[in-house]
Amino acid sequence: MTRWRTAVAAVVLAAAATGCGTGEPSDAARSADRSPAEASAGGTGRAKAEELAADPGTRYTTVAVPTMEELVCDEGDGGFRFGSDLDMRVTGDDGLKEIEDGGGDVADEVSCFGSPRNVLRKGTMSASAPVFTARTDLYEDVKDPTAALNRIFDASTRLATGYGRNFHGATKTVTSGTLVVKCRQNVTDTFPMTTCFWANYGAAGVLDFFPFDDQYVPIESAAARTQEFVAGALKE
Repeated sequence: MTRWRTAVAAVVLAAAATGCGTGEPSDAARSADRSPAEASAGGTGRAKAEELAADPGTRYTTVAVPTMEELVCDEGDGGFRFGSDLDMRVTGDDGLKEIEDGGGDVADEVSCFGSPRNVLRKGTMSASAPVFTARTDLYEDVKDPTAALNRIFDASTRLATGYGRNFHGATKTVTSGTLVVKCRQNVTDTFPMTTCFWANYGAAGVLDFFPFDDQYVPIESAAARTQEFVAGALKE
């Protein structure tokens, strides 16, 4: 056991002995038990699950670069691209009318980096990669976010498969009060990726999570990060 894990265990045991514990592990204890890929993604790794609320009538005019815990985000792809159409994008939204970006306030692509940075290696080549890249589209109205997300997810993953992404494992859907998230793991150019699509009543998008130490970012962590990104990026 490392000194850090020993210290965390001592704090947890002391809290239990004095009767001050809540019965739930502390955030520090959860952090100590996270895999490298989960720790790289940052956050608590717990997606919020609720029923999707009724349409509040909110529509968005801006996609901002959000401030996210343990991550540094900026507009653009962060200097990393798979190329050859392997970079994930939103398709299957033909029935939705996009909002025109008249003011240049839509950061339709955002990249977020952790510390230390991910390094992807293939043979003798290596490249620094974000924790995730995000693409976001704004719409005038998404009457049924769940149905729209299903169409976008099916069309986008089908297209990506044709270009060389190999999806596998179970698809996980997490619904909160404000949006629906749908994630699945895949292999892209030998790299284990986790990809989450999302939709609400005024927008949709995709987050593509890169591996850390050649490990998948757990779907639960990716779904939670997706919820956090959307909450910070969408502005009225």
